[in-house]
Amino acid sequence: MKNNIILIGCMVIISSLTACKKFLDVEPKDSLSEKEFFTSEAGFQQALNGVYSQLASRDLYGDKLTMGFVSALAQNYAITSVQSTIPLVETTKLNYTTAEVQTHVSTIWSTSYNAIAGLNKILENTTINRSVLTESTYTIVRGESLALRALLHFDLLRLFGKEYKANLNAKAIPYKKDISENAQVPSTTQEVVSLVLADLKEAENLLIQNDPIVLNDERTRREHLNYYGVKALEARVRIYIGDKEGAKSAALLVVNSGKYPFVTVAAAESTTNRDRLYLTEQIFMLRSRNLQAHTDTYFRAGTLLNTKLTQTENNFNTLYETPSNGVNTDIRYKNWIETDGGLKFPSKFWQSSSTTISTARLDQYVPVVRLSEMYYILAEAAATPAEGIAYLNTVRQNRSLALLATTGNQTFLNAELLKEYQKEFYAEGQLFFYYKRINATSMQFYTGTPTAIVPAKYILPIPDTELQFNPNY
Repeated sequence: MKNNIILIGCMVIISSLTACKKFLDVEPKDSLSEKEFFTSEAGFQQALNGVYSQLASRDLYGDKLTMGFVSALAQNYAITSVQSTIPLVETTKLNYTTAEVQTHVSTIWSTSYNAIAGLNKILENTTINRSVLTESTYTIVRGESLALRALLHFDLLRLFGKEYKANLNAKAIPYKKDISENAQVPSTTQEVVSLVLADLKEAENLLIQNDPIVLNDERTRREHLNYYGVKALEARVRIYIGDKEGAKSAALLVVNSGKYPFVTVAAAESTTNRDRLYLTEQIFMLRSRNLQAHTDTYFRAGTLLNTKLTQTENNFNTLYETPSNGVNTDIRYKNWIETDGGLKFPSKFWQSSSTTISTARLDQYVPVVRLSEMYYILAEAAATPAEGIAYLNTVRQNRSLALLATTGNQTFLNAELLKEYQKEFYAEGQLFFYYKRINATSMQFYTGTPTAIVPAKYILPIPDTELQFNPNY
């Protein structure tokens, strides 16, 4: 992992530093050494904020792990070979040996492990310099850092690991809990999940004590991996491994908290300040202040038409099951699919805001975990199809759709659940992971040859830079 675990000074988390040598050489007067950095609460907070900024970058959740690369894997966009200026042509074809895909996976891998190294440095110093932290700051900084480490490792597993149940003992990815540059034997699929759940459990026990979203409903905590975000992530992990009871328990805790109301139709359809991302439903989201710069390139017509991430109108109608009369009541179809320059775009990221007050903005956010996913997990974990359909109906009702008959069988429930993942998480990245988890043999709108998706297509290749320095695979 020599290339991946780079000394903390090179990382984004130390945002006030300007060169890698600051932890090694004599520092200029306007910079801080690593030792000095972790000797105040403000330094710890700044370090953690730096990790959040790294996660919100285009290399991770600000693009590649959400609207960009991973959404292209899930066939969200009709990209053709003439669109050479968007590096997703081969991605949509699932051609993993190409330079295009290799570049993306290498960037995701290295940036994720660099962020993990930063988190491990923070965690190390919460022990070394525990005395400088109040109890509240200690529980929040350490809790969030553990949770973010779990999030990153789990998403690396979902990208680079094999299907869980049939490959428990297969080598997957290294689970890094220190900042050593030494190559590490990859943990097995089962080991990674166990370590993820252990980090989440410790994070939960810490955050429940002092997290403002638990104590006083502080909504700005949605921009941090807060207590309820930890439980939501636990639900995601447990449904991934087939632990339906555990997934149901974690998801119910989030749903029953009452912290995350469904978006109102008025807010979703506002003509003056439309809430396109349904911010009240965001359990954990990341703020990317430069989001509009690349989302406008992707999702607005502009002048470079060969750089756009679009779908055909027919495909959007198919996706949202538009009736032949053209009247679709689904607020997602009505307000997420819009025309610009004669092209149809997913308009989730057209979000604007009528205020510059940070805590009141609607724009600049990328969803990571949202409320609807908890209901989908509850539907999948339900004891009976009728119970599962009832959970789906809660989401459908809040999307202005007719309710499904609860007399449907498990096959019916599974089909409707798949449709919901396809509709709800368009351009958010979660659909690819769902396809992989259910071992889907087809993806909606996939036109490649052969048309059947084999399991290997859900496993991204370990980057050559990692294989070069780590002989343990």
